[in-house]
Amino acid sequence: MKSTLRISLKAGEKIFINGAVLRVDRKVALEFLNDVTFLLENHVLQPEDATTPLRQLYFIAQMILINPEGKDQSTAMFRKSVAMLLTCFKKEEVLAELKRIDGLVSTGRAFDALKAIRGLYAIEDSILNNQEMHPTMVEQIRKEIAPWR
Repeated sequence: MKSTLRISLKAGEKIFINGAVLRVDRKVALEFLNDVTFLLENHVLQPEDATTPLRQLYFIAQMILINPEGKDQSTAMFRKSVAMLLTCFKKEEVLAELKRIDGLVSTGRAFDALKAIRGLYAIEDSILNNQEMHPTMVEQIRKEIAPWR
């Protein structure tokens, strides 16, 4: 038997549910009685904030959830981006996690992939601040994501 999922939202908050965007005008609790794909507003990355390779990957992964009609295109872009990132990073822990994230998306678990990508942000920031990633690779990834913005 499936369990229900209950989410509380404050007035003015948005939630993205199966491709639809809802904004509530007062404090409300939503109870999902079946499987649903959703993102809370505070987990949605805006295009202008996708400024690093992993944030760009996150943006693509969220598009799989937010835009169900474009899921195939987003998934193809995600795979292409993961392949490029696997050539950019040198740290074994990042490479292993990127492979796991790719597996999550492949098995329809894009929501879990988003959480895992966010978990890599601190490592990425450290790498970029220490110029451990070649700048031309970062720029190449940025060019790939440009049409999505």
